[in-house]
Amino acid sequence: MTPPSADAVSATEVFKALGDPIRWSIVQQMAATDELACSTLEETLPISKPSISYHTKILSQAGLISTRKQGRNFFYTLRRDVLRGLIDDVWALAPEPRPVGDGGQLEHKPTPIRRRRSGTTTRLRQAAGDEGRETEVTLLTW
Repeated sequence: MTPPSADAVSATEVFKALGDPIRWSIVQQMAATDELACSTLEETLPISKPSISYHTKILSQAGLISTRKQGRNFFYTLRRDVLRGLIDDVWALAPEPRPVGDGGQLEHKPTPIRRRRSGTTTRLRQAAGDEGRETEVTLLTW
């Protein structure tokens, strides 16, 4: 089965696939290596072989992993291009300057936002980076 291109991958399908704790664990294990054998998943996950097959099928259909079969063994590779595309799509929703390091790698560390509410006006203060800077926004409620 040919995996979909990074452009054809649906963000909603990727988020649905990542929303399951077992599949998230599989993706984390794949991120730590170039290629992951199914036998490794059998040793590290508390589920049966058919359940592993089910979860890897969902990840594959979402375009997050590619599968290679060698003999009776399956090997999985995380499609990092798909994850990068998803991150780009999410960043496009809230365009801000993206911090990039010397090697061109993203160095974003989310900063928690403190929220104080007074009536229908909310003041947002960023916890790090822009100390003392407050932004006032109007909170619309129905």
